[in-house]
Amino acid sequence: MTYQDILYEVRDAVATITINRPEKYNAFRPETCEELIDAFKRAGSDREVAVVVLTGAGDKAFCTGGDQSDHEGGYGGRGVIGMPIDEVQSLIRDIPKPVIARVQGFAIGGGNVLATICDLTIAADTAQFGQVGPKVGSVDPGFGTAFLARVVGEKKAREMWYLCRRYTAAQALEMGLVNAVVPLDRLDEEVASWCAELAARSPTALAIAKRSFNADTEHQRGISALGFEAVALYYGTEESKEGGRAFREKRPPNFRKPSRRP
Repeated sequence: MTYQDILYEVRDAVATITINRPEKYNAFRPETCEELIDAFKRAGSDREVAVVVLTGAGDKAFCTGGDQSDHEGGYGGRGVIGMPIDEVQSLIRDIPKPVIARVQGFAIGGGNVLATICDLTIAADTAQFGQVGPKVGSVDPGFGTAFLARVVGEKKAREMWYLCRRYTAAQALEMGLVNAVVPLDRLDEEVASWCAELAARSPTALAIAKRSFNADTEHQRGISALGFEAVALYYGTEESKEGGRAFREKRPPNFRKPSRRP
């Protein structure tokens, strides 16, 4: 596959997958997801790769979720909601290698979900985390909610989703959402250090450990599949469409009495 939305590089046993849409704050669209699926499969099957790093281009954002400019009642691509982000999430869990989220800037919405699902998360002190779905007429009803609760606890996960607040890297570290926080100018050095440690470990032992950890929450994949079917129906409602319209028009949404296009 020829990549347009991502970059893929292998160096020193590390495959780095970069969402390369900085002008969109590295938001993903259907094409982005298809390329991420190909890249994770490629890294997962490459015997020369010990660790995978997921990151975003530039300093402003790791990833800000689904591209709202590409969303009007569905995303128009493949999959239940027209964008196979659920397959990307599953692949991050399924490949038998540790996946590190290298987070700089915003990790918001679906970007926060990706950072949560990765095995390890290393953030710059400039990073910001949070969910935004209920503000824009969307929600991640699988790993984005249920697995987040496993990571940060039920009360904090519900706070993140219901209130759509933003959290600093220091707050994310305190709640257990990230593993380490370093100054932005030391982020690459820190990620490389963790990758070197992981590359020195038994790949089979790491694969078994990863699958063992995942087994405890594997039922959430079923919750995700069921939930995405519900979200597909939700995206067809005026309530959901109002969230997207309000975001694009840069105004507060009126979910109780959503506006309609003429």
